[in-house]
Amino acid sequence: MTFAACRFAGLRVVFASAMVLSSACGFRLAGNGTMPAVLARPYLSVKDPYTDFAREFEHELRTSGAQLEDIRAKSTATIDVTKDVVIERTLSVSARNIPTEYELTYTVTFSVRGPDKELLAPQTNNVAKDFSFNEDALLAKEREADILRRQMARDLAAIALRRLESLK
Repeated sequence: MTFAACRFAGLRVVFASAMVLSSACGFRLAGNGTMPAVLARPYLSVKDPYTDFAREFEHELRTSGAQLEDIRAKSTATIDVTKDVVIERTLSVSARNIPTEYELTYTVTFSVRGPDKELLAPQTNNVAKDFSFNEDALLAKEREADILRRQMARDLAAIALRRLESLK
């Protein structure tokens, strides 16, 4: 057996061992969870379907295998998002009374109701992030705030999805 063939065989053994060990510890890729049967065909009730959270949450539900229903009566459960709010608060100002730092807080409240009972009581989750502000870079800082808000919506959607996956 040549050196290259031995090396290749050794790499295969190491890779196979790593796969066995990682599967034994319960490792799985994020976002590959399965929804419980009661959430196979949910109805998503949101006040504004165009918020960052609503769009991201709908995408996450579809990615996890749920088939969203357009009519509540056809659904297996109702996911009711009662609060989807972003609050921007000034944290500090300069000597000229110009804001230099902001805090964004994204808050979401949701609950789940099955055909005959409440499956999940209202859950409130929030994420807060600070960012600096510079009036000389106004457009860049507005873009930064948009990116932060979308990332917070993604984080909240992932939190909500993990909570829904635990309803089994």
